[in-house]
Amino acid sequence: MLRRQLLPAPAALAALAALALAVPASAQQAPAQAPAAPELIVEKKSFEIPRFVTQNGQAIPRMRIGYQMAGSLNGAGDNAVLITHFFSGNSHAFGRYAAGGPAGYWDAIIGPGKPIDTTKYFVIAADTPVNLNTRDPSTITTGPASTNPDTGRPWGLDFPVVTMRDFVETQKLLLDRLGVRRLALVAGASMGALQAIEWAAAYPDRVDRVMSVIGTDRADGWTIGWLELWAAPIRLDPNWRDGTYHGGTEPVTGLAEALRLVTLHARDPGWAATIGVRFAEGQDPRRSVRERFAMEKWLDDAAMARARVSDANHFLYLVRANQLFLSGYDTPEAAYARSRARWLIVPSVTDRLFPIENNRRLADLLRSQGRQVETFELNGPLGHLEGVVSMAKAGDAIRRLLAH
Repeated sequence: MLRRQLLPAPAALAALAALALAVPASAQQAPAQAPAAPELIVEKKSFEIPRFVTQNGQAIPRMRIGYQMAGSLNGAGDNAVLITHFFSGNSHAFGRYAAGGPAGYWDAIIGPGKPIDTTKYFVIAADTPVNLNTRDPSTITTGPASTNPDTGRPWGLDFPVVTMRDFVETQKLLLDRLGVRRLALVAGASMGALQAIEWAAAYPDRVDRVMSVIGTDRADGWTIGWLELWAAPIRLDPNWRDGTYHGGTEPVTGLAEALRLVTLHARDPGWAATIGVRFAEGQDPRRSVRERFAMEKWLDDAAMARARVSDANHFLYLVRANQLFLSGYDTPEAAYARSRARWLIVPSVTDRLFPIENNRRLADLLRSQGRQVETFELNGPLGHLEGVVSMAKAGDAIRRLLAH
């Protein structure tokens, strides 16, 4: 007989929650550094594009994105590294906004003396348009929740559809403003990997190296279908009202359900075993279907915490941008054929979102096209999240990539 069990101790549960994609990137702690390593303090800045035209030909006035930098650009403008972020992330990939504050999600590999060394490279990370974190003060973005300057009201679903290539174009305009002529490296995890790949295809003469972490080689039917399942709870929430909820009751329930799907999908059964089949404290699912398992309670708490700083329409627009990955090319193969970069591909063996097979296929395709490719496989119980929290393991591979 299944015995009633309680949730883990609060401290243990908090430690698990800190690893969630359902927690804002600015709240995630990077792996601890050696005590002697100085803290890298970075500043969040804002960049405005007076009139941004999407790949579909629609104009967005006053497009704003946030960014942060570290290091110095050399006279040739070619020692720059661009870091592109994952679905629920923002530009806080490295450093801290204040002494003792939370570190960026890739702080283990970016900073003075680290694999991406900010004493050698000028490192930039930028928020995407339609960023999910609309209520996180460390995020600057323009999307459906923003005010349309032509109407004085939130854009809602009148906001133009944006693609991964559009994300790249906003970053290119920022880099042009900063004086960057060439990227020594463009690197990102998950949705960030998709942006890095789009960079290699769109601007092959400006990208020397690409690091694709927990990414995929294409948006196939399976991926598009999964992304639509993520979005479905929002569309079914009666408070969504076809995206016209701004200023009224927001579809928080649907958004939280969507984020529950994302949170579980980004993990592996090895992680789930740490929670197992316990009952939530004071609950017994044998008595009633209203009573919960510990896993259900954990997912609820993580998703609701994330929903409180997010926007439902922005979630839908991010889903669509992912579905439109490499949509500007006849085939994925045609897109990759444009690249002239060296590649490092870093998949997670336990990834259920972008399976390792997709990454191995990407490596094989690039090699068949004459590209130089190294792969480094992360192996741990966190599934897709390994590429966010375990990148220190790939440190030597990153150093090799940048050495050639």
